Amino acid sequence: MTKVQLDELREVIHPAGKLDSRAEHWAGRLYMRSVSLRVTRHLLGTRISPNQLTAIMVVAGVLSGVALILPGLGGAVLSVLFMQLYLLLDCVDGEVARWRKQFSPLGVYLDRLGAYLADAAVMVGMGMRAAELGLDPYLVAGLAAAIGVLLLKSSSDLVHVARSDSGMGKATDQSVVPRSTGLARVRRLTSAVGLHRLVNGIECTLLLLVTAIVDMALGDLTATKIATAAVTAIVWLLVPAHIVSIVASSRLK
Repeated sequence: MTKVQLDELREVIHPAGKLDSRAEHWAGRLYMRSVSLRVTRHLLGTRISPNQLTAIMVVAGVLSGVALILPGLGGAVLSVLFMQLYLLLDCVDGEVARWRKQFSPLGVYLDRLGAYLADAAVMVGMGMRAAELGLDPYLVAGLAAAIGVLLLKSSSDLVHVARSDSGMGKATDQSVVPRSTGLARVRRLTSAVGLHRLVNGIECTLLLLVTAIVDMALGDLTATKIATAAVTAIVWLLVPAHIVSIVASSRLK
């Protein structure tokens, strides 16, 4: 099978507005979409389906959290590598689907499930790493962070469920802005600070890699424990704020 030209492939799998969408992760725009474009080109000549790629993505995301259980720098590096594989496959599965026009509710379901499991697994792995596999407050913090992340993701997805059950179309990017001028200003400020990114598995694994390096220099887990407490606190500051933001926006109107 003759390989499709990159420009032709890009036109189909990266349609206008795709990379500028709110749903596109910064890492996708910065480097991963360039990598995924070439990986997708090679996969088009194989029999692997988009859903199979998504299933592998789910496994990679969970393994990113499991890897954090391994002590020392090696576990943190492995966690980042698995999460980057997760991100790559998260790009590639949709690209293959768009090129082949193979879309299915199962694919969407697996993609959402993967996002839930990957981020939650990283939070649990973070807590177990800080707790050195023992039962102490850091393990509880990791579990609490995982629950908070699941609430953040489910509260966003429930918007789509509520709109669908009400016979409404998909919410637009503009509808996420709170109707209150004050709340909209607070939302812009918190978005600019970017602390919310630390509850995402991609950024969190990078943070834990940095803390692993600091821990190695200090000879203990002080940096990882501080990061665990900080991420958990951020998660539970975001949960009520996110729900208020949804209710105060036009997404449910």
